[in-house]
Amino acid sequence: MARAIILMMDSFGIGGAPDACMFDNEGANTLGHIAKVNLGLNIPNLVALGLAKAAKGAAISEPALGIQDKASMTLPSRYGHAREISKAKDTTSGHWEMAGVPVLREWGYFKPDYPSFPEELIKAICEEAGISGILGNRAASGTQIIEELGVEHIKTGKPIFYTSADSCLQVAAHEEHFGLERLYALCEIAFRKVAPYRIARIIARPFVGEKPGEFVRTKNRHDYSVKPFAPTVLDKMKAAGGEVYGIGKISDIYAGCGITRKIKASGHDELWNKTFEAIDGAPDRSIIFTNFVDFDMLYGHRRDVKGYARALEAFDRRLPEIEKRLKADDVVFITADHGNDPTWTGTDHTREQVPVLVFGPKVRPGSLGQRGTFADIAQTLAEMFGLEPFEYGTSFWKDCR
Repeated sequence: MARAIILMMDSFGIGGAPDACMFDNEGANTLGHIAKVNLGLNIPNLVALGLAKAAKGAAISEPALGIQDKASMTLPSRYGHAREISKAKDTTSGHWEMAGVPVLREWGYFKPDYPSFPEELIKAICEEAGISGILGNRAASGTQIIEELGVEHIKTGKPIFYTSADSCLQVAAHEEHFGLERLYALCEIAFRKVAPYRIARIIARPFVGEKPGEFVRTKNRHDYSVKPFAPTVLDKMKAAGGEVYGIGKISDIYAGCGITRKIKASGHDELWNKTFEAIDGAPDRSIIFTNFVDFDMLYGHRRDVKGYARALEAFDRRLPEIEKRLKADDVVFITADHGNDPTWTGTDHTREQVPVLVFGPKVRPGSLGQRGTFADIAQTLAEMFGLEPFEYGTSFWKDCR
């Protein structure tokens, strides 16, 4: 019996979204521009799986990756590129669509300039939480606003509220001076209060340090997300008696729905290690789903082109470790939830197509071509495991077998 392993390279777009102009992202290409700025990328294993061909299919021209080392990957693969049909280009929309539930309604958003949050909302949160007020109250980079307001936060006890171009309200607070559990309780209150505003996520952003230059966000981030609007492939797998391992932020993104085993991990190396542990122990009829968040959080949003490149090369070096752990019927899916071109203006996600790379001992090699929606992956998983099909998406399982 098969198992499915999903490696979500958070923000790893490959350009070419047909509706990019609607988001002022026409020409954005995360992979292509990283390769161009760094005069190539050494990612031979991803290339061996078909990444460069998938990127050429999405963006017309192949990325300028340069000469590659010899690949260690030996398993056959199929490759393609998928467009998004959800209304937005955020984390929640991308993940839900991949799992079979496109977000075809509009999220609510807070305005970027001060004050971002309605006065009545902040008053209601503060009254229930027993706090005297907030700091921030605008769109900001999380690391920058902590540097700016961290000392005042410690002195006054007021948490730092900020937003972004996503549908979210983020709350930063010091783990020791404010308290981690107190931060979580505050975010739970905020999550209830924002329900009328159609906000997708409240994000708890704990940090430590005593002064600017020392402030560091910890791995105890927690997302409070609305539940998917319909059963995802994770829900259907769980209902059918299968196991679903959510590694890293996966459980938070789906509000715990469909997850049978939540595994905390932070940083790509730990995420890889936890993924390998899960593969080694997972029974048949399992989905193992990992989000590699650093691509987006540390490099895309911070517009760190060289850091993104190094992270891609490090990911590629660890990728072959998965091969020896696979059973005969296992299938691995590599994809992304949106783009975040670090050469683009601003710090927001970019509307792009994403790679769909599929490999395993029994995968039949070749092209998957253009996929009409991220939900093609969910539809494929449904056919693979004999689950009820979805309204959206077209399975490519027969192409793989």
